[in-house]
This record gives sequence, structure tokens and C-alpha cells, in this order.
Amino acid sequence: MQDTSIRLNKILVIQTAFIGDAILATALLESVYHSVPDASIDILVRKGNESLFQQHPFIKEVLIWDKKQSKYKNLFALLSTIRSSEYDVVINLQRFGATGFLTAFSGAGITVGYNKNPFSFLFTKKISHVLDQGLHEVDRNNKLVEWFASELRRQPRLYPTAQHYVKVQPYLDKPFICVAPNSVWFTKQYREHKWIEFLNEIPTAYNIYLLGAPGDAESCERIKSQTTNNKNITILAGKLSFLESAALMEKAVMNYVNDSAPMHIASAMNAPVAAVFCSTVPAFGFGPLSDQSFNIETKITLTCRPCGLHGKKACPEGHFNCAEGIGKEQLLEVLVSRY
Repeated sequence: MQDTSIRLNKILVIQTAFIGDAILATALLESVYHSVPDASIDILVRKGNESLFQQHPFIKEVLIWDKKQSKYKNLFALLSTIRSSEYDVVINLQRFGATGFLTAFSGAGITVGYNKNPFSFLFTKKISHVLDQGLHEVDRNNKLVEWFASELRRQPRLYPTAQHYVKVQPYLDKPFICVAPNSVWFTKQYREHKWIEFLNEIPTAYNIYLLGAPGDAESCERIKSQTTNNKNITILAGKLSFLESAALMEKAVMNYVNDSAPMHIASAMNAPVAAVFCSTVPAFGFGPLSDQSFNIETKITLTCRPCGLHGKKACPEGHFNCAEGIGKEQLLEVLVSRY
């Protein structure tokens, strides 16, 4: 129940982690907006993620922290900006000291964050952060605003503009699937040769679009060159913005992704998604949230899986059976189930 004596006119949400975390934070933004629609809502993100909020319908200002150049100089500049903005509430979705520092010394009337943050002893409200109760990350985040939010939204949401939809219109001429084959972490990504085995089974009635960052283009080229049965493959890695990718994925028959940012983009567009989990597991609370969501994992019992909350640069055991043990038929079953 919201205390009507508390000012909720100006709110800042802080999430300066990677793109997937920023996308999941949009569920909390939805909760805040639909609970206090007259409030002015800002968000602070790391440099590179600001385009997610391009022409966002209810975000007033996007603050940006450049972590790569003059990281701490920029941090103190941000603190000055935040303090001058005189926020009523600052909500910190992270458990790290830098954003805890910004929150604690923001000058806001109410500061909210997780109790694992080293600056949480200075927060007005501290919320327990629990990873082992099967909660999804959006549910963990929503606990930060339960004290005032009358409508808790579970679905993250992105808002591509008309221009983003126009950009992807040429790719909509026939049914298609999107595949985002890469991840920042090696043990989170399905192997290239496994993607090739799968794509060779895709009927030619479908176009195939390979998505990703500019750095993923080389891998996509290898996958395309070795896929022989379906030549309707277009590499879009590095050619679409986040919101253009979101607009395209929304229209796909199915989106095949790893446990990575494209999975969260699909969730934010309520697009059909098949998420391949290799070294990580959905139980960590970062699985897909679309109405049509499929988790694909090895059926082999592995004592080494999961090997950590996040991915690793190499398989600690050297065999990578968590990926090798996932068959192409598991991915194909998802496509068949759509009809």
C-alpha cells in the first residue's frame, strides 16, 4: 500500500550493467510507470545501452555513465548531476559499490537498493537479494518497488519506433526465423557446428537471419558458409540497432538464442523464443518471459552443470558436454510445435 505522504514525483532508476540487465530493468520501469503514471522517471545506464530507450514513451531523461574512459571522473560528474536533479526516489538495481555510492549520496528523499550493496547501510530501504528461491530477475527487481507500486509488471518491454519497423520491413517478405548464435561468454553459446547442423534442417520455405553485434559477423559468416541445405541466410550481425533487432524479432516465426541479451530482447517484444542453455540454467532466474517461450537444455545429467552463475571463457572440464549434449532435434521440435 502506497503511503500518500511520500513524494513520488521524480524517480531515478539505476542499472549500469550489461544490455541484458538493462532490458530486464524495463519490467520495473513498467511497474513504476503504471503505479505512478504522473511521476517523472529517469534511468541511468552504461554508455552503449542508451539506444534501448530511444524515444521511450515515458522515460524523461536517460543518464549515461561512460565506464571505459575516465570512469571515476565520470562517476563524480554523474553524482553532481543526480544531486542537482533533486530526485524524490532513487532505485538501484545493482549490488556493486559504484552505483551504491551514487545512490547513498544522491540527496534523494528515499534511496532503495539490495542489502548486498556495500553502501546499503546508508540506504533508506534495503531489500534482500536472493538467488536460490527460483525467482526470476524481474521478480527480484520488483521487490525494490513493492512498498509503493500498486501494479507490478512482470514483462520487460522495449518500444521500437516507426522508423525501426520501416528499417526491417524488407526482411518480412516470407516467413523467417532469427538466430543469435553468439554470446560474450564461450560456455553460454551453442557451438557453431551445432548451429550448422540445425540450420541444415530448416526448410527452404523459411528465411534465416543471423543476428548479433559487429564482432559476431565473422562467426556468422562461418555458419552461413557451411550451411548447405538452406541458402536463404542473411547476416544482419552488426547491421541492426538494438531496437531494429527487436522490431525484426517480434515478427519472426521463432527466435533461437543463447542465454544472452537477444533472449531478453525477445522477451521484451513478447516474441516467440527458444533459449538454448549450455553452462547456465533457467533456475538462476534469467530465462525467457515471452508467452511462447522454450528452454532447451541437454538431457544428459552432468554433475558439472551449472558451473557458475555467469558464463566462462572455456569449459572447466574441457568437454563442453552441456552444449554438445543438445541435439538439433530439440531445436527443430520447437519450430514444429508452432504449427
